[in-house]
Amino acid sequence: MRARFTPLDFALYAGVILTWGFTWIALHFQVGAVAPEVSVAWRFLIAGPIMLAIGVARGERLGFPLSDHGVFAALGLFMFCTNFTLFYYAAGMLASGLLSVVFSLSSVINVVLGALVLRNPVDARVAVGACLGSLGVALMFYPEFAHMELGGQAMLGLAFCIGGTLSFCFGSMVSARMQKRGLPVFATAGYGMLYGAALLAVFAFARGKAFAIDLNPLYLGGLIYLALIGSVAAFACYLILLGRVGADRAAYSTVVIPVVALLVSTALEGYRWTIPAILGLIAVLAGNVLVLRNPGKR
Repeated sequence: MRARFTPLDFALYAGVILTWGFTWIALHFQVGAVAPEVSVAWRFLIAGPIMLAIGVARGERLGFPLSDHGVFAALGLFMFCTNFTLFYYAAGMLASGLLSVVFSLSSVINVVLGALVLRNPVDARVAVGACLGSLGVALMFYPEFAHMELGGQAMLGLAFCIGGTLSFCFGSMVSARMQKRGLPVFATAGYGMLYGAALLAVFAFARGKAFAIDLNPLYLGGLIYLALIGSVAAFACYLILLGRVGADRAAYSTVVIPVVALLVSTALEGYRWTIPAILGLIAVLAGNVLVLRNPGKR
């Protein structure tokens, strides 16, 4: 039987949803003057040392064998490098709604990868809830899909979204394996962020991109939010939650995040709710109940 959700698990789950739910607005201000890979590198160059400092404050060790650093680099490649860069590029080609929908599929992918990679049993409730939630998110963003033309640029953006989502899921598997080995969360995440930033810096220089920063207050404000809240706080909550409840249930938060993003859009951008959107919200909430409901005694 799966472990029951505790008050701490619910708090971590809410923390992931709320912190990442506002990142779509902040990410919007990152796309433009600065190359995506450079913006992501700045983000994790700020967040990485902070994560390491938190680890030290918690009494976590920072010394690890070279073989572990190879794993940290893999975490950086998948979760803090490829994942974000592909989504930043896709943001310039597709409406944000489609980005959210594709990313929400990580809840389904993590169920499959958890079974294949970690040999976790497939929880039928989580699998059904993830599918129901992803369908709900698609309904909520149906107006954007109805007016979208799938030309070559859009298809490329969709491919970037799929690649970014798969990368996020692979990173979740790497983190889950590390936590099963008892490696500390904050120190490993901090190293992963710094390795991700280093890989992005190499990629940026190879492509001839200037390692510049936009002094526009909106860009800087978005960068600070994404580094401190969207990275340090959100990933701390997500990675701890992943180790406590499993990659499949932790990843369901990616289904609920677009709901928060839409609520923010309703308040700030005048998003109008339609019947498909309301039905989608109901489907997401139903999936949430399936995923988070504590199993009864047998």
